[in-house]
Amino acid sequence: MNTGTLTQAILEFPDNRLLIDLCGEYDRNLTDIEARTGVQILRRGNQLAVHGTDEAIAEATEVLQHLYERLEQGREVSRGDIDREFRLSDDAGQAPDEQLDMFGSGKVEIKTRKKLIEPRTDAQKAYVKALFANELAFGIGPAGTGKTYLAVAVGVNMLITGLVDKIILCRPAVEAGERLGFLPGTQEEKVDPYMQPLYDALNDFLPGKQQAKMREEKIIEIAPLAFMRGRTLSNAFVVLDEAQNATTMQMKMFLTRLGEGSRMVITGDRTQIDLPRGVPSGLADAERLLGKVDGISFNYFTAKDVVRHPLVAKIIDAYEKDVEQS
Repeated sequence: MNTGTLTQAILEFPDNRLLIDLCGEYDRNLTDIEARTGVQILRRGNQLAVHGTDEAIAEATEVLQHLYERLEQGREVSRGDIDREFRLSDDAGQAPDEQLDMFGSGKVEIKTRKKLIEPRTDAQKAYVKALFANELAFGIGPAGTGKTYLAVAVGVNMLITGLVDKIILCRPAVEAGERLGFLPGTQEEKVDPYMQPLYDALNDFLPGKQQAKMREEKIIEIAPLAFMRGRTLSNAFVVLDEAQNATTMQMKMFLTRLGEGSRMVITGDRTQIDLPRGVPSGLADAERLLGKVDGISFNYFTAKDVVRHPLVAKIIDAYEKDVEQS
């Protein structure tokens, strides 16, 4: 909690209905902001009285005003929006990211059929801009940083706006430290457990019936990496997820599928390689060989970009520190 001389600031909000939404159910949004800043927020009519140190009040006030402006634009305010405001506020005083400068500043949004997606961190913001600007892009970092989620969102956006004709999502079918054994059923049923995270992302962006129709018509394909061999992928948005589990030969095979009018995104986490001992990761080789090739972007994430439960970032930090010390 902040220390120092306590003061008070009064914020006035002209639309009482929007103020109710700003506060959230049972003032949950205010409670979140209080916990993040150490201030106390009291509601008085159409005003909010913010008590705390000058620094804490300034931070809380900025977040409250940005969230209210969001409501004035007809948007909702969720706990994720509050988290994004704090994350972007924390990064505001740091040196500008080269990737952000390259593509200009301003609001970054991804429109899909079901929702509007907004990056929560500067690293996510730079990544989304890179996906729109490059035909081949890499997103590398720990789990929970939105690498795959944002890539699929951009793919859906490009599909519904006519920039591509289809979406192809694939993963290496490698077991994560487990032996799943023989899986009964059709070919699709056998690989579904590996592909479930991709289905989950799609479900957030497309209505169920529309998604089912697109999959039936092969406008959206979800398949193991091995199924890409021999294909030339034209006018498609192609995502390779969990790329750290692709071998060097698989990675080369995948990258050379890139066809006219297509975009490719490769996502992976170098700390979660499930390949057999002694088999090098194709993601590491791609970084080494392609890092300086024009037209290919590499965006990196850290534990501070994790947008899952706050404990996930702490868990990742703990494991990274253990690796560094061993």
